[in-house]
Amino acid sequence: MYRGLLVATLLCLAGPAAMAQDPVRVAPTHYKVDFENAQVRVLRIHYGPHEKSAMHSHPDNVVIFLTDAHVKFTTPDGKSVERSGKAGDAAWNPAVTHVSENLSDQPFDGILVELKSKPTAAKPAAKPAMK
Repeated sequence: MYRGLLVATLLCLAGPAAMAQDPVRVAPTHYKVDFENAQVRVLRIHYGPHEKSAMHSHPDNVVIFLTDAHVKFTTPDGKSVERSGKAGDAAWNPAVTHVSENLSDQPFDGILVELKSKPTAAKPAAKPAMK
């Protein structure tokens, strides 16, 4: 009996973490991969008016707004924040787990560049060969 209670408790505590998944998998109508390599993944974002996603996670990223936006982000602890952006704006975001919601009567479109690893030190430029 105690073992079953322990397993149930652990599952309840792990629930929010388990729900925090890849946005392409849990919200494929909102996120599509445009490009991916070892350093970045570029996602195309589309939310119709008042659409809301499932809980998902992003690593550190940069978003470029293709349209004006008014969105709400809700984190697993229930806290939420509203953000707005104008078409052409870009914004840096630290890693996050959230639900996204388009608060506008208009669709929202953007490009999200997710960073996969820490930046490496730039290599010095090669010196031009002497003739």
